[in-house]
Amino acid sequence: MKQSVTIAAVGDILMWKPQIDAARQKGGPNYSFAGVFAPVAPILRSADFTIGNLETTFSGSAQPFQIGSARTGFPRFNCPDQLACDLRDAGFDLVTTANNHCLDGGWSGLCRTLDVLDRCRLDHTGTYRTQEESLRPFITEKNGIRIGVLAYTYGTNKARIPSDKPWMVNLLKPDKITAEIASLRPLVDLLIVCLHFGVEFRFRPTLKQRRLVQSLLEAGSDVILGAHPHVLQPITTPRIPAGNGLHRQTVVAYSLGNFTSARMLGIRQTQCGAILLIKAEKSERPQAAVITGISAIPTYCQRIVVKGQIRYRVIPMRPFLRNPDRHLPVTLRRNLQQSWKRAVGILGERFVRGG
Repeated sequence: MKQSVTIAAVGDILMWKPQIDAARQKGGPNYSFAGVFAPVAPILRSADFTIGNLETTFSGSAQPFQIGSARTGFPRFNCPDQLACDLRDAGFDLVTTANNHCLDGGWSGLCRTLDVLDRCRLDHTGTYRTQEESLRPFITEKNGIRIGVLAYTYGTNKARIPSDKPWMVNLLKPDKITAEIASLRPLVDLLIVCLHFGVEFRFRPTLKQRRLVQSLLEAGSDVILGAHPHVLQPITTPRIPAGNGLHRQTVVAYSLGNFTSARMLGIRQTQCGAILLIKAEKSERPQAAVITGISAIPTYCQRIVVKGQIRYRVIPMRPFLRNPDRHLPVTLRRNLQQSWKRAVGILGERFVRGG
């Protein structure tokens, strides 16, 4: 008898100040992000396990929401705590926290971020409050299939990791990743590695990225999810030798783009993302699950006006092109159609479905 699981994955969950201001409720300091996710929540909830990259912090009200840093030249992100619970309600089960903005609130902000996620019952991996916590790999079981997730980042925007806390952020060190894959592989049926890497606004991975990915697949990972470029990059499906003339199906999404974001540097494609859907099956005997289905649903984070108030929403492109609502006038439909065609071209036509 076969067991099966469906995994949904998205790219960067960014919250710029205009997005946060749009989520503020009238008559007080309360925020709601539920409307942002409403159009895609049914897709996220229908998966057995949903994962995304949380590229903000919950550093508390003492730090402003999204400010610039003269010292590093990078923006610093902070978001109202309500986002964590709204992500959970939208269908997310796990967020990765290892990215270049994880120390935007310093050590205290990192710890508080994880505390808020715990309070909202949203799992996390990639950054840690204690060394003991860093040594516990994330493993969950869905429908009898054990899933392991590892997460790493290329850096922390010049924010210094204290010498007495080298474990607080999982940095992208190939030897370390390979060793942790080897340790986790016997404990799980499906192994996902999340890498915050690559070149921003570039639509293709670099040779260095491709070589790293190949080495991690050969080391035993089944799925590699990339983030950081803020635009879509290709999905590939390498078949890795498994001995005795057999091969193992793997999936690589070099960048799933921005799941939520205001437009960056005037580039429309920074509002584009994709929901990657992976189906895996496991028979009673084999210890490893087999990937049997791969598809992607292109999405668009749209700025709209509702009753005179600016709002944001993430929409699956194809259904809204087929049945546009009043927030998609003709001019915007043309732009969305162009974004759809570009997304299909980047992700690969054989993977894309409407949603």
